[in-house]
Amino acid sequence: MNEHPTTEAAALPRTTSTLKSLIIRLHGYIGLLVGPFILFAALTGTLYALTPALEQAIYQEALATDSAESGTAPASLVQQIAAARTYLDADLAVSAVRPAPEPGATTRVMFADPSLDPGEHRAIFIDPESLAVRGDLTVYGTSGVLPLRRFIDHLHRNLMQGDIGRLYSELAASWLWLAALGGLAIWAFSATPKVDARKKTRTAQRLRTRRRHSLLGLTLLVGLLALSATGMTWSKWAGANFFTLLKAGGWGTPRVSLELGESVAADPHAEHQASHSQQAPLETDDIDRVLAVARQAGLDAGKIELRVPGPGQAWKVREIDRGWPSQVDEVAIHPQGLEVLERVRFEDYPLPAKLTRWGIDAHMGVLFGLPNQLLLAGLGIGIIVMVSWGYMMWWRRRQPGNGQALWPLLRRLPPATLTGLGVIALGLGIAMPVMGVSLVVLLAIDGLRRDKRMPASEAASGSR
Repeated sequence: MNEHPTTEAAALPRTTSTLKSLIIRLHGYIGLLVGPFILFAALTGTLYALTPALEQAIYQEALATDSAESGTAPASLVQQIAAARTYLDADLAVSAVRPAPEPGATTRVMFADPSLDPGEHRAIFIDPESLAVRGDLTVYGTSGVLPLRRFIDHLHRNLMQGDIGRLYSELAASWLWLAALGGLAIWAFSATPKVDARKKTRTAQRLRTRRRHSLLGLTLLVGLLALSATGMTWSKWAGANFFTLLKAGGWGTPRVSLELGESVAADPHAEHQASHSQQAPLETDDIDRVLAVARQAGLDAGKIELRVPGPGQAWKVREIDRGWPSQVDEVAIHPQGLEVLERVRFEDYPLPAKLTRWGIDAHMGVLFGLPNQLLLAGLGIGIIVMVSWGYMMWWRRRQPGNGQALWPLLRRLPPATLTGLGVIALGLGIAMPVMGVSLVVLLAIDGLRRDKRMPASEAASGSR
């Protein structure tokens, strides 16, 4: 009854044996076809994880001052904004201000520049004591990343190709978790035996590589799953579905409303995509009083941002310290009366929103600072090595007709099992559309490959 050639497979029920073969084949396809995307995401992600330290060195002049121990009281924010305006060669509106978070650091005055891309701002870095201009840089997003990290970030997320380029990173994130769990399943039911190091045959080399690949995958498993899950929150389609689900369940990230009588629950990435240049900010004469009101309301983080309101809007003051413990409270302040209209505290976030915030910040390497960044770099290097070993195994094992095709294996499954797999695949495809479309493409490639290279009688033959 059982058509498998190995003794181990012959002892297993037909369905279980077929499912094992299906997992092995799918794992191989993911590695072969999606592997390049995962590899590039790991490479650029590793570079991104290392950029905070590089930025401190490259942009030291803009980020730090020479008057950390001068004892001179810092100038008011109004004076610092005036110094930035005097320096400017264009009549631009102030969109936000980030006061110096500590002695020896600069204040960041951000201007809405119509010539920049959405999400970008022209930032003038001011010494809060001497009012000297320390830097003039383009910064990006709510994190205010500097040009080096912005370049690597865009390379990592979309290959510098906008929304179309985001398909690559979503493809990598959508399949990474399945590849990791598939590898775990293969290790569990088909552990690779140790091979004598003195054997130099191609099979021995492949088996040794496979064993190293499996052990490294087990070591990195939790990190791989975490990277995949948090990476998908940044994706265009799966991420949108995720935040729609959070909002529908009342678990969205709460945000202060800039209008009276409303509060909103928003995607934490929404501000990351928005541009201050789309507003016409008001004057900033009251900004020092606004900061004082926000401090009295309990915003005590060193890192804080004051967002200048547009017409008919309130000031938005928010903490921007995403380290541990996270300080991301925010308040809305009336532009005339300067009373606090609304406050959102991180401790009042729904648990899913807190986990989302922590997951995103850990993925960016800011939650735990340097240890977080080193861990991400280690994970990235580990993924690069694993994918490289996977291609080495494929190269050493390649031959016409090797391996099992998916379609014959699927046809051997009982109707109930096949229906169950179909429902799971459909659900995953709806939740992660890029994965769903790529799965259809993968099955099409498998069918063409089988028709051209594998006789039907060989569909059940071969092993990993």
